[in-house]
Amino acid sequence: MKFTRTANANWKGTGMDGAGTISTQSTTLNKAQLSFKTRFADGVGTNPEELIAAAHSGCFTMQLSFLLSEQGFTPEDLNTEAQVTFEDGTITKIHLKLEASVPGISEQDFQDTATKAKEVCPVSKLLKAAEITLSAVLL
Repeated sequence: MKFTRTANANWKGTGMDGAGTISTQSTTLNKAQLSFKTRFADGVGTNPEELIAAAHSGCFTMQLSFLLSEQGFTPEDLNTEAQVTFEDGTITKIHLKLEASVPGISEQDFQDTATKAKEVCPVSKLLKAAEITLSAVLL
């Protein structure tokens, strides 16, 4: 399977005083605000780090559900928070914080499967330059 997805960012003005928008092909994001404040302070809108966190948490969680299904488990709930750390002009770390309810799975099988999902999810592969860690809690 091969496909291409697109997003568009538009910016007007300087880095600190300017503003922009970001839109996605699906229009889920449609001219969402982008600015210095939304990236480095508090403001209404989004930022690249938040979008990376959304992409990574979504990809990892879907990958995990596929791997669990292949093993015969049906997850009741998979909830993943991706914490993207931006430090001195670089994204230095991503921590995936997973809480899951998967009936019938052992703790060891759950940990092994979650770790494999982190390693093989396409966004994890893309982001290998950053340190990506995982803490997984089976409820």
